[in-house]
Amino acid sequence: MYGPSSNGTEHRAPARGRGRGRGRGREEEVNRGDGGSGVGTITMESPIIQSSVRAGPFNRRTPRRLPDVRHEPFRERSGHARVPIAFQLFLFSAGRIEPKERKKEREKLWREASEKRRQRAKGAGMDGSGGDGSTRRSFDAIDCAVFAGMLAVSAIIGVYQAYKSRKNEDAVREYLVGGQNMSIFPITMSLIASYISGITILGLPAEMYVYGTQFWSVVIADSFVSLTMIVVYLPVFYGLGITSSYEYLNLRFNSAVRLLGSVIFLIKMLLYIPLVIYVPALAFNQVTGINLHAIAALVCVVCIFYTTLGGLKAVVWTDAVQTIVMFGGVIMIAVIGTNQVGGFQQVWKRNRDTDRIEFFDMDLDPTARHTFWTVVIGNYFSWLASCSVNQAMVQRCLAMPNLNKANITIAIMAVGIITIVSLSCYTGIVIFAAFHDCDPITTKQIKKPDQLLPFFVMEMTESIPGLPGLFVAGVFSAALSTMSTGLNSMSGVIYEDMVKPWLRVSLSEVAASRVMKLTVVLTGTLCVTLVFLVEKLTGLIQAAKSLSGITAGPLLGIFTLGMFFPFANSAGALVGGLVSLNLVAWISFGTQAAISNGKIHFPVKPVSIDGCPQSLKNHATNFTLVVETAIKEQPFFLYRMSYLWYTWVGCLTAIVVGLLVSWITGPNKRKPGDEKLYTPVIRSLLHKTATIVIDKRQQVGRSLS
Repeated sequence: MYGPSSNGTEHRAPARGRGRGRGRGREEEVNRGDGGSGVGTITMESPIIQSSVRAGPFNRRTPRRLPDVRHEPFRERSGHARVPIAFQLFLFSAGRIEPKERKKEREKLWREASEKRRQRAKGAGMDGSGGDGSTRRSFDAIDCAVFAGMLAVSAIIGVYQAYKSRKNEDAVREYLVGGQNMSIFPITMSLIASYISGITILGLPAEMYVYGTQFWSVVIADSFVSLTMIVVYLPVFYGLGITSSYEYLNLRFNSAVRLLGSVIFLIKMLLYIPLVIYVPALAFNQVTGINLHAIAALVCVVCIFYTTLGGLKAVVWTDAVQTIVMFGGVIMIAVIGTNQVGGFQQVWKRNRDTDRIEFFDMDLDPTARHTFWTVVIGNYFSWLASCSVNQAMVQRCLAMPNLNKANITIAIMAVGIITIVSLSCYTGIVIFAAFHDCDPITTKQIKKPDQLLPFFVMEMTESIPGLPGLFVAGVFSAALSTMSTGLNSMSGVIYEDMVKPWLRVSLSEVAASRVMKLTVVLTGTLCVTLVFLVEKLTGLIQAAKSLSGITAGPLLGIFTLGMFFPFANSAGALVGGLVSLNLVAWISFGTQAAISNGKIHFPVKPVSIDGCPQSLKNHATNFTLVVETAIKEQPFFLYRMSYLWYTWVGCLTAIVVGLLVSWITGPNKRKPGDEKLYTPVIRSLLHKTATIVIDKRQQVGRSLS
């Protein structure tokens, strides 16, 4: 899932229409309206045309006009004394007043309420005004209590699970797979929470706002991923009774391939977890102004604490609580936002009018950023790698007592993921409907699209105590669950695949558990440090997919090669994995370099500032239009390929190269009992083939006799 490729210093706004604009020169124009303001609806058809909008500080905000809710003021229809401003706003949003066109009255009411809030903030000494004298909504006591409560519950669960399992004799198995006796509910919640990170909650709304709804069709891929996992991959892992998915590579190939798989997984998690940490810290900074790195360090300490103490059971039960918080936050934002905008029909109309509603773009061009095919097929392979062979997911499935319950868990997980993804996508179109005529990026109220959701929450929750705290708690819940899952699985991989094979003397269960806990602390500290590098990336979804695509494709290819092709040997798996890893890394880094150099541009949907107050329009007057009629030098074809194909390319490369090397070096020689190493379909074919061979031998023997 990819977020807008915004660098915080540029904002591109193409013309209304469905033109894809892949690098072709077109005429551009900026229509300036609103009298002498010099700013109106911005239309630039070519993605090459960029409007340089350097964003100001977060707190440089002036109150927007009241959202388009068509109601008659309470005081005019009642004939009684003037009702307090806050109560009138509540009546507007709650739909308790008769609908009627009163644009001027709404704007006046909004300005009065905004001025009163500003005066109250100054009088209380809480003024967060910037250079323009505007204020920002800040956390109050209720918000802080909600957020702190979420962190406290997570820590308490970790302590409780550590106390509960202190006398368990099989400490390693208890720490890694929860004793393999977990129930369906917590594991399902943990799987959902582990997959849906803060990147999803913040990145998907930004994706819908900037690029439209094509990415929403990703939910189709999830259904097929769950089915594939149940039928193909999970039966193999369960039949072997292993605790690390990379143990399979040792059984199927050799220790070198196992080490390669483990290293690729660790690289993936060390690249991904810092991004997961950065996302909620960015949201918290947006709504409170607290230093991003300080809050990231604080929350990571809590996560490392309960993951280290409680192991998988602590991770799973905190994930369950955090998933509930995450769902609650997203649902409340979607419902309240829809109500304030004016209902679902208004939300849909405003997005449809700007061509944001698009689900079935059947373009077969592989360089198109998002089409139906790239989103569905590309994400199918990406999610398959994340769910089917990823240690973090496999570890939770192996915590179930039997395969049937594990399959039920996967099916429920699919429903949960589809639900939260759809809610996040819908929130994105709600945000655009709210800001359809006053884009906060163009007016410099925020720096980049990834900050749209926090900004929207603070704009719409002036009179709803606790909702900002619930929102931040939801984003942090998604991040904590993903981070705790990653730390727990990394500790298992490092111990089982890197430390244990080199030990001359086996460690006791207690000593091994301590080694894994120390590993959690060290890897968690490293991830917090890497947040400084992640801060420089642009576009949450695209950054996440690009980084994970480097490692996901090779891993999926190696596992698929082993499970589907019995004649593939260790040399083929090793060479195929290395070639695939280097190829996808080259493509990914080359693409990022081309984007940074301005050689690749992505067309975005139109925005407007026609409805902004004059003070915000004044902030948007410093435009520098960079006009080019054509791109003289096109980047290499693979650099222009959609990032969603990275995992597919990596997987296919690993399989093809692996088969070729296996053919050159000689096929794998199967041993008795190897049938468990293959997927059920291949296992059945091998059994039928063996039966046919035996029958033919018997026929030959009878004929000779």
